[in-house]
Amino acid sequence: MTEFAPAYEAVLARWPEVEVTSMASSYGTTRVLSGGPAEAPPLVLLPGGGATATVWFANAAALTREFRVHALDLPGNPGYTAVSVRDAGELCAWLDDVLSIADVPVGLVGHSYGGWVALTYALHAPDRVRRLALLDPTQCFGGFAPAYVLHALPVLMRPSRRTAGALLRWETRGRALDPVWSLLYGLAAEQPSTGKLVTRPRPAADQLRQLRVPTLVLLAERSRAHDVDKVGATARRLLPHVTTTVLSRATRHDDRHGAGRRRGHAGPGPDPQPARRNVPPRLYLNRRREAAVAVVG
Repeated sequence: MTEFAPAYEAVLARWPEVEVTSMASSYGTTRVLSGGPAEAPPLVLLPGGGATATVWFANAAALTREFRVHALDLPGNPGYTAVSVRDAGELCAWLDDVLSIADVPVGLVGHSYGGWVALTYALHAPDRVRRLALLDPTQCFGGFAPAYVLHALPVLMRPSRRTAGALLRWETRGRALDPVWSLLYGLAAEQPSTGKLVTRPRPAADQLRQLRVPTLVLLAERSRAHDVDKVGATARRLLPHVTTTVLSRATRHDDRHGAGRRRGHAGPGPDPQPARRNVPPRLYLNRRREAAVAVVG
């Protein structure tokens, strides 16, 4: 981790005041980044695949003003969590242990793969999740697009700074991203695995129909991971308490300021006319305050 460690610290330095802890459990040690008033509502942030807890750096200042934030390095992902879990059941049991940091139900936010983890956990322990926000979640309401799988294969077969960077450029259509975070993302691809990355199963339709946790599904219009319209429609059809929102012109990893339209639907039932207003089209590097308020407020 010669280069990875200082790159991780460089992104972490962009957070406001933060407590860095290593939380022990029967499954191993979990890296937790915490901030915000101790008495504030708890908000747990789960990063996407290949990312670390530091990824929320541009959101942390706004979020920690209103919430007690806990961002996690995930098992099998890059970072400093060293946890051994073999399947979704053990992954949820690990998160049971971690969520002992809060003595009330939490707001749970997950981006991409972190969205799958968050949804899987909410199905496992709905009484421990107050609200749920899934940011362009993968493998929750539909599979990966074939083109995405094709472009992701080099990272899976030969993970490196070069292959990770190529996938990121393809996903964002060449848009410039924050260089400090981009460096960490590339270096993360070269880190030895700290455990198994659990990615199955996809939630069953019958399970989703029974979920009573209020849920926000926030989608990037230009996501290349999946068909955004189909993902949103499936979420509205299956989840009884869901609002879906599409950020126009946004990609899954978009670091560009600018105006975008938000198209919102409340489900289940027929789609209403889209609600529109100007919002910055940035998924994980900007303004997750809006999503977090929807989750916990």
